[in-house]
Amino acid sequence: MMGREKKQGGSPRGSAYQALLGNQDYESDAAAVPYIGIYDHRLPCCGCGFGWCSFLIGFVVPLFWYYGTYLFYTERYHDPRERPGLAACAIAALVLTVALVITLIVLLAQQKLLFFL
Repeated sequence: MMGREKKQGGSPRGSAYQALLGNQDYESDAAAVPYIGIYDHRLPCCGCGFGWCSFLIGFVVPLFWYYGTYLFYTERYHDPRERPGLAACAIAALVLTVALVITLIVLLAQQKLLFFL
């Protein structure tokens, strides 16, 4: 194949990507890439993380949304993979709170218990 020779270890166009090297070239993976393995461990709660599990369980027990919101705002977890699930809990808790307040106002207005309406 003339003209289509591929270079070993990279793309022929010299892209910015680099092939991952095995243990034969380095004593450990940490020496090859210092940050490899920081977030390689599995998330708790069946691999979904506390955020998404709290979000899903929150449809049955809505207090879990408030638990996820608490974890989101106190930044107890520094794992960036947890943040989207915890943010979803915060949004769900906000929507639930607004719905409860509107429902309470409507119910109290029907009973003439609110004097300002």
